[in-house]
Amino acid sequence: MAAAKTKTLDATPGVGANYLKAFGAMLPGIGRLPLFPGGGTGLPELVLEIPSVETDLDHLAAYCRVTGFTLRDTLPLTYLNVRAFAVHIALMTDPAMPFGPVGLVHLTNTITQHRPVTVRETLSLKVWATGLDPHPKGRTLTLHTEARAGRELVWSAQSTMLRRGPAGPGDAPKAAATPTTVVAPEIAPSVTWKLPEDLGRRYAAVSGDRNPIHLNAWTAKPFGFPRHIAHGLWTKAHAVAALEGTLPDACTVHVQFRKPVLLPTTARFGSVVQDGTTFFAVQDRKGSAHLEGTVTAVTATPRKAAPKRGTPARRTPAAAADQAAPAAKKPATKPRSTAAGKPAAKPRSTAAKTTAAKKPAAKKPATTTKKTTTRRTTS
Repeated sequence: MAAAKTKTLDATPGVGANYLKAFGAMLPGIGRLPLFPGGGTGLPELVLEIPSVETDLDHLAAYCRVTGFTLRDTLPLTYLNVRAFAVHIALMTDPAMPFGPVGLVHLTNTITQHRPVTVRETLSLKVWATGLDPHPKGRTLTLHTEARAGRELVWSAQSTMLRRGPAGPGDAPKAAATPTTVVAPEIAPSVTWKLPEDLGRRYAAVSGDRNPIHLNAWTAKPFGFPRHIAHGLWTKAHAVAALEGTLPDACTVHVQFRKPVLLPTTARFGSVVQDGTTFFAVQDRKGSAHLEGTVTAVTATPRKAAPKRGTPARRTPAAAADQAAPAAKKPATKPRSTAAGKPAAKPRSTAAKTTAAKKPAAKKPATTTKKTTTRRTTS
């Protein structure tokens, strides 16, 4: 992507206007106009960037309610998927794209969280596309997303999606690549999910993803589905939420979407840990997988500024105590050494023990004798 053009957006783009472009691209005649996606034969070398993204706590709470995450002071591992969605749509509706986003189906999704991201951090987002490849059922592409805090990469994701239809001109259909495929152990379901008919619409309201294949049966049928289907990223988010308490701070969560989740339905979830990797699956009632995934720990990306700020912060209580004692002694010691004759007898007797071995004892023999005598009388 070194030669790619970066386009900086002032704010998160509106999804509504870009969806109109996406639907317009499907209309005969209109879709061929320069405004609409579908005019390109390859992927544009374009990176879209938003330099400042802050967390809306109300939106975060709504996301947690629909996906099952606990509302915390750090973001759910899958949350930045929805924050980047509007940028994904803006990229996918660029006139240079070979097709628009309507009807796309998720095949795989990989998220790497390099460290937990707090709700108060301001992030920048970058999105670009690679890999326009033939597939037995059409063509695929991969959307890449990066989130940074300053220059630090804190979160990244890759989503591979299928555009159903014929392969591109001159493309010979081939089997889809299956990166990071791991042989999964047998997974016994431990939880049953009852997924309602309106699940797709509820998640669409939070994510902004109003792809018609998720909304109603009649809007999904033109795209080859007997009923509308759950969002793949909702299925992943709900599965990751079930593992929330066991996730490492820095980890990669990879999933493959095996078959659509037709709504409404009953699904089952299970997980197992083997050799340090967590395997999980979402299955139908017959045991056939809708989704299979893995969680693997990764080494946290070292931060340049964090060790300098963080290390002293942990030692602050002890350091404060250590520094407070010398600070209290210095002001008291100075007056004694520079003006030993002026202070009253009270301060001198209070510090007698600490100054007994110091030079002032030689300067004032009379005073020292009186103190010594007083002690003998008292004892």
